[in-house]
Amino acid sequence: METIIIQLLNGLDKGSAYALIALGLTLIFGTLGVVNFAHGALFMIGAFCAVTLNRILTLSHTVIDETQTDFLGNPLKVEVPYVNGIFGEEMGAFIIDWNVPLAIIFAIPIMVAIGVIIERGLIRHFYKRPHADQILVTFGLAIVLQEIIKAFYGANPIPTPAPDAFRGSFDFGVLLGFDPYTVIYPYWRLIYFIFSMIIIGAVFAFLQFTTFGMVVRAGMADRETVGLLGIDIDRRFTIMFGIAAAVAGLAGVMYAPINSPNYHMGMDFLVLSFVVVVVGGMGSLPGAVLAGFLLGILQSFASMSAVIETIPGINQVVIYLVAIIILLTRPRGLMGRKGVMED
Repeated sequence: METIIIQLLNGLDKGSAYALIALGLTLIFGTLGVVNFAHGALFMIGAFCAVTLNRILTLSHTVIDETQTDFLGNPLKVEVPYVNGIFGEEMGAFIIDWNVPLAIIFAIPIMVAIGVIIERGLIRHFYKRPHADQILVTFGLAIVLQEIIKAFYGANPIPTPAPDAFRGSFDFGVLLGFDPYTVIYPYWRLIYFIFSMIIIGAVFAFLQFTTFGMVVRAGMADRETVGLLGIDIDRRFTIMFGIAAAVAGLAGVMYAPINSPNYHMGMDFLVLSFVVVVVGGMGSLPGAVLAGFLLGILQSFASMSAVIETIPGINQVVIYLVAIIILLTRPRGLMGRKGVMED
C-alpha cells in the first residue's frame, strides 16, 4: 500500500507538468489551429527565468569584514550580495532563498512578451499552411531557442534550489495511519502539484467566466462569425498565445528545483506533451488535463521495479502504447470533438 501511494504521488507530480504543458499546447491549437513544436522550449525558458533571477539576486561585491580575520589577524575579504546592501542582510537572505517563487513574477511578463513576439513575428505567417509546415518551422524555432540557451548558460544542468522551508519531506505515513517514515514525499513536489492545479483552475475560470474568455471560446468554435461581429479576434488570439506561453513558462519556473534546468529539458517534455494532447483530444482543454494526469500516473506505476522486472523497458513505452490503443479505438481522443483526427 505504501508503494502504491508513493507511485500515485509520483504520477500526480509528473502529470502536473504534462498537464500544464499540454494545456498551453491545446490553447494554441484550439485558438490558432497551429501545431506548436516550440512549446517545450517555452517550458525550458521559464526554468531559465528562475536561473536568471537567481544569478541577478546573488550578484555580489567584495567588502572587508573587520569581524573576521585570517590566521595572521588580517581582516577577511568577503562577497556580499548587492541585494543585502539594498534591503538589509536578513531581508536580502530571505529574497535570495525565495528566488524561485519570486521568479513567477519575473517570468510572467517575459513569457507573455516572448509568446506575442513569436506569434506576431513567425506563427501568423503559417496559419493557412499545412500542419507539416507548422511543425517544421516551430521545431526549427525550438532548436534555435535551445542553442541560444546553451550558448549563454552552458550545457550542464544548473541546480536551482527550492526555499529552505520546502526542502524537507512530508510524512504521509503518519497522516494515513501507517508507521512513521514509510510514506514520505518532498514538500516541493507537493507544492508543484498544488501550483499546477491553481494555474489550471485559473485558466479554465478565465475562459469560462470572463468576457474575454467567452469571446475566445466563441472564436475557437466559429472564428469567421465572431470576426463579422466587429470583434478583433486575431488580437485576442495573439494574447491567448502569450497566455499559453506564460503557462508553459510558469510550469518551467516551478519545475526548476525538481529537475535542474538544462538546455534540452524542453525537448524531453515536448514529445510526451504532444502525446498527451492527442490522447486527450486535439483542441480539448479538459482532455489535455485529464490525459496529462492519467498518463503521468500510468508512467509512474510502470516505473516500479516489480513491473520493470516483469516487462523490461515498459516504463519507456507505456505512454505510447496507451496512446496507440486509445487512438485505434477512439481516433478523436478521450474528449476530442467529433470529426477531429477521424478522417
